Amino acid sequence: MPSTNLLFKIYQSLIFKLPPEVAHSLTLNVAEYIYKSFLKKIISTERVNSQTKIMGINFPNKLGLAAGFDKNGEYLNFISNIGFGFIEIGTVTPKPQYGNEKPRIFRAIKDKAIVNNLGFNNKGVNYLKDRLKSFDKNQPIGINIGKNSQTKIERAHEDYEYCMSMIYPFADYITLNISSPNTEKLRELQSEKYFDNFLKRIKLMHDKLSTKYKKYVPLVIKISPDMTHHEVLVLCNLIKLYSIDGIIATNTTVDKKVLSNDDFLDNKGGVSGNPLLEKANNVLEQVTKNLGDKTAIIGVGGIMSKESAQEKINLGADLLQMYSGLVYCGTSIINEITRSLK
Repeated sequence: MPSTNLLFKIYQSLIFKLPPEVAHSLTLNVAEYIYKSFLKKIISTERVNSQTKIMGINFPNKLGLAAGFDKNGEYLNFISNIGFGFIEIGTVTPKPQYGNEKPRIFRAIKDKAIVNNLGFNNKGVNYLKDRLKSFDKNQPIGINIGKNSQTKIERAHEDYEYCMSMIYPFADYITLNISSPNTEKLRELQSEKYFDNFLKRIKLMHDKLSTKYKKYVPLVIKISPDMTHHEVLVLCNLIKLYSIDGIIATNTTVDKKVLSNDDFLDNKGGVSGNPLLEKANNVLEQVTKNLGDKTAIIGVGGIMSKESAQEKINLGADLLQMYSGLVYCGTSIINEITRSLK
């Protein structure tokens, strides 16, 4: 019988002939149908169980699926049953939106990287809410939220507040995505000009929702790998000031020089995958030094092996997330990493 890796290589050689966005949708729709229809009922998921409690949440293991893989909660049966200790869905916005013009995802195969300029394409927070209502989850689910592209940066907090109010009862934690490079001016929310006021308003809404539902749902901030040392320091100080529960380091990078050739220099969007590792780890290390034990740190960016996963743990990450690693390595990488983590 062919090995799992051999089968994946055969599959990959075929699916890579399709445009990336088409390949992603086709693969996940087929996988979700198979899992939902019969596979989930006849097999038991092999999940490395090394229970860890972070932010008051019990995680079956430390490796999670990063946001962006399933924006609308449409593949929950599949992604919940391939070995992850938690999953993060989204980014979702108040209103449905198409996102940026296609083509907007590109493979840099030699570098094991992806360049994406999606722009928060999703079906809206109410669609996601309805999906979650009927799903019986078997692991923690984080929900990643953002603003609609037409919402002015000065009023961005209103979009985040609305999304929080819609999905609060269904989330184990909520991630505020203020670092995607694919929505105009979004990264300005990380700056000194906006971040203080933004967090102040978000925390007021968070307190109201905690009281309303008699349930505390941790808040997490997803940050950019392209910030200066000073910007990271300012951001960390405000995260401590407002008692934000966790930080995800990092989102994609706009620095195309991390790629081995110049094919994408004029391409909009962010780079993920293997070339992101060093930049993401630099920010992760800064965050670890500037935040105390009270703030959970989730390391993401460039995890393509058990060695790169362990490197993030050694730098201070409490939890990990991956996305591009699945595209280039297949689902077998999940258990390889979770078995090896120390």
